[in-house]
Amino acid sequence: MWADWLPGILMLVLFALGTPISFAIAISALSFFLIDGEIPLKIFAQKIVSATDSYPLLSIPFFVLAGAIMNKAGITHRLLALADAMVGHMTGALAQMCTVLATLLGGLTASSSADAAMLAKVLGPQMVRSNYSPAFAAVITSSASIIASLIPPSIGLIIYGYIADVSVGRLFIGGVIPGLLLAASLMVVTWFISKRRGYLPVRNEFIGYAAVGIAFREALWALSIPVFIIVGIRYGIFTPTEAGAITVLYTICVGLFAYRTLHWRHLPKILKETALDTSSVMLMICAAAAFGFYLAWERIPPQMAGWMLTLTKDPLALLLIINVMLIILGTAIEGTSALIILTPVFVPLLLKLNVDLVHFGVVLITNLTIAGITPPVGQLMFISSQVMRVPMEDYAVEVLPFLGAMLVVLLLLTVFPQITLWLPDLVFGVQP
Repeated sequence: MWADWLPGILMLVLFALGTPISFAIAISALSFFLIDGEIPLKIFAQKIVSATDSYPLLSIPFFVLAGAIMNKAGITHRLLALADAMVGHMTGALAQMCTVLATLLGGLTASSSADAAMLAKVLGPQMVRSNYSPAFAAVITSSASIIASLIPPSIGLIIYGYIADVSVGRLFIGGVIPGLLLAASLMVVTWFISKRRGYLPVRNEFIGYAAVGIAFREALWALSIPVFIIVGIRYGIFTPTEAGAITVLYTICVGLFAYRTLHWRHLPKILKETALDTSSVMLMICAAAAFGFYLAWERIPPQMAGWMLTLTKDPLALLLIINVMLIILGTAIEGTSALIILTPVFVPLLLKLNVDLVHFGVVLITNLTIAGITPPVGQLMFISSQVMRVPMEDYAVEVLPFLGAMLVVLLLLTVFPQITLWLPDLVFGVQP
């Protein structure tokens, strides 16, 4: 019995020892083949290679490339100007601008890690110069970057859709309202903290709708990209995978002709950045495919499903239990690896209880991304803290109110599925 669980235990031990995630998963999968002895070792290599033979996963490098192009095209200052025009008059204006900018960028970069690094570099020092606490600046930049995991095109939603065999188009649309709710919750918490600490507005009064309109017009080409993706998928002009390729062409045209800030000399750096970001994600997916073979062979997902069904057969209660489990796991396991490992475990169980997999996917991504700002292994926490040079203990104290607000949003998404499903049902029609 315990021998069946040894690869999983080994993986947790490797995580605890600080082994790179992809290698920890691959080594654990390899240990199963070595321990079992009956399955040819070449199956391990076959499973790793076959994971790349997936049409939906083609969208990942395309969307990563599109995000890299837009970053190089210099659109950040246009979006920042729009955020400034919208919320520069609010208490804690720079922190509020950070959340608004993250929401606008979410439809462009498709990566929370990229957003965390960019926000910490662009707005972090500016907040510190304006007498914001460095720990507060690190927390708001990392917390705001979570929004990119829900606003389409989200790489996390693409990976979940591939593993769970769920419509990526419905997932994209389903993440919009939860992403906006997360943004609103962060802005409310920011207002209360800023009011108490005296974090001032950038200006004394609202700049006016005319000025907002001008800033919006300047940023319109960039803002049109997520709309372009959603409309194209909704009306069958292209699939989510094809949307990635077409978005690359669209962003090149925007950078070259609309903003005229993209140059061919940027190409080598863009391609290098894309290759590194894509390879890190794909290496993890390949390792997880071999680990998934171990889970399926030992029938661990059905075993866990059976055990969880002994706890409750109520769908809502089960979702709440899963959320608590994920919150605990999220303090020890990085979000993307947890997504890849746990999705095959939970999906069969949820299908038995008729839980909508689009709803669960958004809840799962929200939960695991929140783990990115949770000590001790939160990836987004590390990125912002490193840029801002903030000790983890200071970050851990400062993050608590933001973490509480996001957990409230997570609870609402879990208890009320229509928050997630209303927009996909409106756009695509109600699923039978």
